[in-house]
Amino acid sequence: MELQNPVRLLLLLFLAITFIQSGYDKLMYWKDNLNWLKSHFAKTPIKDMVPMSLGLILALELIAGIASAAGIIQLLTNSGESFGFYGAVTSAVTLLFLLLGQRMAKDYEGAKTIVIYFIPTLLAVHLFAH
Repeated sequence: MELQNPVRLLLLLFLAITFIQSGYDKLMYWKDNLNWLKSHFAKTPIKDMVPMSLGLILALELIAGIASAAGIIQLLTNSGESFGFYGAVTSAVTLLFLLLGQRMAKDYEGAKTIVIYFIPTLLAVHLFAH
């Protein structure tokens, strides 16, 4: 294993855990999440699109998490890096959607939290793009 692979593996593990767990939570507690999000976005332009938005975020999170997990397998088997790249990029796009939602809801503290996840995600995108 070359020196960069441990960092790539840990970043992909971070993304896989983050997004698979979040997707699982949305699937298992859909109604609770939907009710909370409806109130969270009640005074925003997307108030009538909350169920569709939640479904989109769920799909993106699962794609990001599964692609990141597949990227781990690719790195461990020396069979490429494409899934790692796709996982990292999908993770970044997902976080940007979440950031947009938090900003629209004027939840600036929640938006700050997303930045914490965005930094290692950008590092992963950078490492897999080179």
